[in-house]
Order: sequence, then structure tokens, then C-alpha cells
Amino acid sequence: MARPSLKKFRRIVVKVGSSLLIDSQAGDVRSSWLAALADDIAELHREGREVLIVSSGSIALGRSRLKLPRGALKLEESQGAAAVGQIALARIWSEVLGARGIGAGQILVTLQDTEERRRYLNARSTIAKLLEWRAVPVINENDTVATTEIRYGDNDRLAARVATMASADLLILLSDIDGLYDAPPGSNPDAKLVPVVESITAGIEAMAGEAESELSRGGMRTKIEAAKIATTGGTHMLIASGKIEHPLRAIAGGGRCTWFLTPANPVTARKRWIAGSLEPKGTLTIDAGAVSALRAGKSLLPAGVIRVEGQFARGDAVVVRGPDTHEVGRGLVAYDAEDAEKIKGRSSPDVMAILGISGRAEMIHRDDLVIGPRHTKAG
Repeated sequence: MARPSLKKFRRIVVKVGSSLLIDSQAGDVRSSWLAALADDIAELHREGREVLIVSSGSIALGRSRLKLPRGALKLEESQGAAAVGQIALARIWSEVLGARGIGAGQILVTLQDTEERRRYLNARSTIAKLLEWRAVPVINENDTVATTEIRYGDNDRLAARVATMASADLLILLSDIDGLYDAPPGSNPDAKLVPVVESITAGIEAMAGEAESELSRGGMRTKIEAAKIATTGGTHMLIASGKIEHPLRAIAGGGRCTWFLTPANPVTARKRWIAGSLEPKGTLTIDAGAVSALRAGKSLLPAGVIRVEGQFARGDAVVVRGPDTHEVGRGLVAYDAEDAEKIKGRSSPDVMAILGISGRAEMIHRDDLVIGPRHTKAG
């Protein structure tokens, strides 16, 4: 399948990782590289595009400013370094964009800001207002308060969450590598770049490697997870090298990268939120008949569920898988795990007799369910 043109996208999220932004030896910003990227962003901005930036780097900058020794930091040390680094990071982006006549606004988020519907809507509204003002939102995880239990863990998935929250057309992950390869390119000289991924299959997931840079929290695995979130939420995604200067200009000119495509069907704001849930609490495996019903727009009934896994409560996000283990979609479940286990495989009229209460007829109502793309081979 042919790769899309960058010109077709109106709202674009660009993710910039620490390893690209920060010189690991000097501990400071790679100024010439950032200036070239800012030129690319300004060019898109002049064309009328809306650009959002998801930027890492606060902890690395804070560590440098505070002259902290190399090595792993304790949680409170990371939070303290982030507090110092966030000021520096915001100023850096404000100055480099301001020099090109573009205003910048900082937004710091935690996992809870996107998992809780009301906070999600508040963040979405702030982003929308900044874009209306033609300012560039610069977004980062709030490392000063995020803990190991609630943090995103990597800014790839954060960027995907932001992209779905902002109803972006495209998410660009600038990386240490120029895309997804069918084998580890560092050790296999015959490894080939995969230019287009139409849907994320088990084979695509198997191609993912691990992080190579000491400043990167995420590797190719987290980028594949980000692609799942983005494409399920209606956003195209691509992975491209950020090591070169003017990386966005290179993409526009047909440079090497991997595109992850999403179906063209529109996705409502609520379903974008459900699709991008980063922490599904469990899994429902369903039979082939239920898969067909869901793809036809039906709700998931208890009768179609063949296996229940995980510890989840009513209203939690769960993954729905077909009998072949492929992910069919994600949704908000109407029963907790214990009750779901009791009523799986049973007809709706049996639910009251089994549970002793008149619960919902559906395990997941179609309004609370987002169906992902069908699984096809990579292009």
C-alpha cells in the first residue's frame, strides 16, 4: 500500500525524546538540531497546520543543571531533577519557537489526567484553545508528581494518548532509528525497513526490539504499543529518524520511515478516550460469532465471552480478544471480574438468576466499545 503524503494532515503531534534533544555527554540541549527542527515546525505552522509537541528531557536537563552524578536516580531525586528541568525545558521551547514568531504553551500531564474522563476533557479543552490561538502546545509527563505506579513509563505512549486526546490526524515519533525493521538492523545486515503497516499483527509485534539509548525509557516495543493506541483512536502514526537535521522536512520529501495506518472511519471523542486507555485492567476472550457481531456494530453479550482474565471493576477498561488471541477492540466493562466470570457464556436472561440482581444485558455496550482494524499483513 502506498504511504500517505504529509501534506494531507492538518493536526500533527511530534514526539521528541530525551536522547535526541539532550547531548548525553554535555548534558545540555543540542541547539543546532533543535533550531533545525523548529524551522520545520515553523514551516508547517505557516502552511496552516496545527502542531503539538510531546517533549521529554526535564529529568536529563535537571540532572545537568544540578550537576548530579551519573547513574540511576531514586524516585524523589528524579522528581526533584524534573522540577528544575521542567523550567529549563519550557524556556528552551518558548525561546526557539518564539524566535520564529510562534507562541508556546506548556501542559504537564499525569496518567490520571487521561484515565479520568473529566480531567481528560479539561486537558483536551486546553489543547484546543491553544491551537485556536495558533500557539504550539508543548506537553510532557509531570515527572515532579508522577510515581512508578501511575507514570506512563515512556513518552511514546504519552504522545499517542495526547494524539488521540487532541483528535490529531498524525503522530510522528522521532526516534534513534528510522522505522520498524523485520529483524534487528544492528546485528542483521539483511534487515529490511517495513515502510507501511496496515494493522498490528503478532508478527509486527515480534519485530520490536528493546531501547538502546541510556536516555530513552522506551524502545521499539513501546512504539508498537503507541501505534496500537494511536491507530485504534483514529490517528495515523509514523516512526522516523530524529538523528538528522530537519527531520520533518525529510519525511515530507519521502524520507525513510514506517507508517502505521488507521481505518478512515471517524471516531468520537468518547471512543478516542476509551481506545487510548493505557492501563486496561483485564482481558475478555470472545468466540468467533461474537467477533462478527462486534464488527457489525453490536454490543458484547455475556454469551459470547469464553474467557475472563485480570482483576477489574465495573467501568474499567478491558481488552477484547478473539479466539485467535488477536485484539479485536477495547471497552468499558459493565461487570467486575468476579461477576463476569460467573456469567460468561450464558444468555442475558440467565444473568439475574446467576447474580441475583438485574444487571445490564451487555457485558460491554457498543457505545462503550471501540473496535480496532482487521488484521492484515504489513505492506
